Parts: sequence; C-alpha cells; structure tokens
Amino acid sequence: MSNKKWWEEAIIYQIYPRSFQDTNDDGIGDIEGILQRLDYVRSLGVNTLWVNPLALSPQDDNGYDVIDYKKIDPLFGEQSEGKKLIEEVHKRGMKLIYDFPLHHTSIEHPWFKEAIKGKDNPYRDYYIWADAPKGKSHPTNWTAELGESVWTKEENGDQFYLHLFKQSMADLNWDNPDLRKEMLDTLDYLIAKGIDGFRFDAFIYMSVDKNLPDHPDEEGPGTEMVEYGDRLIDYLNEIKKRIKARNEDILIIGEATSATAEITKKYTLPEADRVDKIITLTQFPEDTSQVEDRLKKELQWAPLDLKKFKQIQKEFQEKVPYTGGPILYWNNHDEPRHQHKYGNTKQYRDNSQTMTAALLYLQKGIPIIYYGEEIGMQNFEYTNPEQMGDQEAVSFYEEAEKLGWDHEKIMYNLNFTSRDTSRGIMQWNESEKVGFTQQATPWTRYNREEIYNVKSQQENPSSILNFYKQLISLKKTPLFTDGDYHMQETKDQLVVYERNLGDEKGWVYCNFSDNEETIELTKEVSEAKIVLTNSNNKVENTLLTLSPYGTMVLVK
Repeated sequence: MSNKKWWEEAIIYQIYPRSFQDTNDDGIGDIEGILQRLDYVRSLGVNTLWVNPLALSPQDDNGYDVIDYKKIDPLFGEQSEGKKLIEEVHKRGMKLIYDFPLHHTSIEHPWFKEAIKGKDNPYRDYYIWADAPKGKSHPTNWTAELGESVWTKEENGDQFYLHLFKQSMADLNWDNPDLRKEMLDTLDYLIAKGIDGFRFDAFIYMSVDKNLPDHPDEEGPGTEMVEYGDRLIDYLNEIKKRIKARNEDILIIGEATSATAEITKKYTLPEADRVDKIITLTQFPEDTSQVEDRLKKELQWAPLDLKKFKQIQKEFQEKVPYTGGPILYWNNHDEPRHQHKYGNTKQYRDNSQTMTAALLYLQKGIPIIYYGEEIGMQNFEYTNPEQMGDQEAVSFYEEAEKLGWDHEKIMYNLNFTSRDTSRGIMQWNESEKVGFTQQATPWTRYNREEIYNVKSQQENPSSILNFYKQLISLKKTPLFTDGDYHMQETKDQLVVYERNLGDEKGWVYCNFSDNEETIELTKEVSEAKIVLTNSNNKVENTLLTLSPYGTMVLVK
C-alpha cells in the first residue's frame, strides 16, 4: 500500500478572488463567482485550489491585513457561502488551500485595539513593542519597502510597534504563549470546517530577536534582520505537530521569498516537522548588469539569466526530490506574469506561454497555475504610476524622471515589474467587461482580447487552454509525477531534461529564445512518440527543429 500523501500528486490552481468572477455586480469578484466557475476549473484537470485571503479585513492589503480569521469578508460573501465553497470543491474531488497570514494582523484587529490601551493590557504582548533609545528617533534603523521606518509610535504612549510591511499591519509576537494558542485554535477551527491545507504568508519573519540589533548599514530592510530567526523552527514544530495531530493529511505551504534550494530542503524535510512545501521567489534570477544602480533594482525590467535559471532548477530538483518534489510556478499575485516579462509575447505569444509551462510543470514537483495563465493572460498596462495605487511606483517614477528617463521608459519598466499588473480580471469572453461582471466598473484595469479568453480558446483545439489540459493530463502520469530527473548539458537558451521510471522514459525539449534551434537526437529519442508539442516544431530522422519558444515532449 502506498504511503503517499494526496498533495504529492497535487496540481494547484490559484484564484485571486477579487479578479475571478463578480456575481453581485459591484465590480469585485466573490465566492459565488468562484462557485459558478468550479466546473471550468475542474475541467482543466487540476485537483487543488488555492484561494487568496477571504477573511474579514479592511482590505488595505487586499485581505492580508486580517481583522478576524474566522469570518468571511462581506466583500466576498456570507459565512454560508464560505462553507458552500468547501463543500462544492470537495464534491468535485478537489482540495482547498486557505491563505493564512500568520505574521501580522490589521491594526483594526480587536487584539491590537486592546493592545494600544496600555502596557498593562493582556493583549499588549500579542504584538512587538519597543522604546526608542536615547538620542534616536526609532528603536532601530530598520526600514520597510519605501525606506520608511518599520516602527510607528502609539498615539497615547511612548512605545513603538513593529510592522515590517505596511503601517496598518502590526507584527505578531509569537513568543507569547497566549498568542500562539489563539492562532493554533484558529487553525483547528478552519480544519474542522474542512480546509485541506494552508499557505502561511511571510512565515519566515515570525521570530524577532528582542535585542533589536541595528542593521549593519546606516539603515536597511527590517526583513533582512528578522528572516529565519532563532525561534522560527520551534514555532513551526509546534504548529505542524498540532495540525497533523488534528488531521495528518493537511498540507502546509510556507511562503519564503528568499529561500534557496538548500533552505527549502532544511525547512521541508519530512522528518523536520516544519512545513511541507515552500514557495520561494528565488527561482527567477535576472541579468541585472544593465540596470541603473541609482534606482531600485526590483522595479527595473531585466531579462531572465537563463544559465542561472537552469542551474537553480537543477538544484531544486536534486535537493528537494522527496514527497512530490518542490513547488513549480511561473506566476502569482505577488509578481508580474512571467511569460509576458521573460518570453516574447509580441511575436510568439502562444509558444512563449506553452513552452514555459512544459519546461517547469513536467519537472518533478507540484505545479501552481495562476488564474488566466491557461489562456495566456498578460500583464495589463498602466499609463501613469498614480493608477497603480502603489507609492513605491510613484517614488520610482519621480526618481527616474530626475535621472532623465522619459515617461515611456519609466512606465515600460514599471509595467514589467509591478505586482499589480498581474491582478487583472479573468478574461472569460470578448465582451466589454470580458464576462467578469455585468454593468459595474471592475475594481482594476484589465485586458480585453478577441482570442485570449476562455470562450474563444475552448472552441480552438490548438489553443493555449487545450495545450494546458493536455499538459496537465500528461503531468498526472506516473512518469512525470514520480520519475527520476536528469537535466542535460546544453547551450544556455535550451532546456532539455529526461524523466525515467522503470522502463519508461520521457524527454522534454524547450527553446527559450527568439531563434530556431536544431538538436541532434539519439536514435532512441527519435523513435519515441511525440506526446506534446506547440507550434512549428518537427523531427526529421534524428534532427529535432524547435521553433522560437518551441517545446516538444517525447515518451518511450
């Protein structure tokens, strides 16, 4: 009998609720919209949903600033609809992953409202407070994203509370046993409701050194001073043991933005009792040799460093092969859509989308497909930084303008680097509101396209959508779920790897460039069956010709 966990064969579809389907005509997606589209999601062949936060929130950070973990935000629907979502997902044989921000809460959370009443309040220690040393304006020189302090002084006292991110999101003090109990009880509550897994948002910042050392530079990011703190593993051990005692089949995914393959291995080894899987942002190394050093690097477009990219993929495959392999993804709500950023979607849009999907998802690991990815949705474009609602973008614009950059150049960079560009509404059809809403103005900008929508692509056998369905079906086979992995040595713009399981073999060929590429195949490969290919590739005798952004998968 197999001891496999269900999630070792998971294929996850991520839904950003605001942008998926609006049913009450307020311009914002809702739970009823997800319910209406569940059969579509299931038709893709995926078996798991990850839904971004639905909990009660002032929505200053689109739900990651929680007021009550146990309540559904009325923006998305009623409590009964939350219950129905779990039931309907399960009826279709799928699992549901709940997004759980456990590092911070909204300052409108009842705990924080109690905490600011004074030092003697029992909830005071649920958060992290400090005094400013004599002669200093803040407890430390740590900064947040815009260079502002991570410390904000309370209105009715002399202490400061810590917020590594927005001022409206106060960091929780996981050293406090009462806080830990409250959070564990909340997880119990959600498991009892039928949740199958959790994504722990920003979990690597849970442990803070209360000695509060300054950043070694004159000032620097607080996240650098806090990540992977001394007690983090203790907290994770406690959480995982509690969850697995409640239900050993619960999946725990941790978001660790800076995790390398080695760190991922450390935190996900099955015997370590930390988390089951990690989502990291380190898998897309960029060639930043041409960026402007005087401007924020992260907001400047840079090409993917293919040599490093292949090296990192190989490291994750070799160091994290256990219990289903690493998390595999191209896109999510925190980053721009990468096929648009790194491929050539002006000339080779379909191939760029399908090749990159085959490249990642047929490796050993658990794919996460971001809504709309399966129809080739692209980042939408802003025409000015004020539209983004992101002060960081506005600051970048002003600084770049001072350096002589023109408007077009600045917006080109921002449109390829801002996470907001990836949150456009789902393109269901080519109508004025793309099938997302009826009369309302959608909450964000979006693209309207004749071909790149669900209705059009369902009717086209050679569409990106139907490629994804074939790809997902292929991924479910034992060869591409359990098979061994070996990446071949090739020129940088080619990615070639082999999967082996018993006597069965599979080969994945990918051309990550604008140029046609030819590859000499062994006789064994040339005689194998072509099971998946995108446009304009061919095999003649032992010569494989890959079109720009071409991919071909062969199995024997």
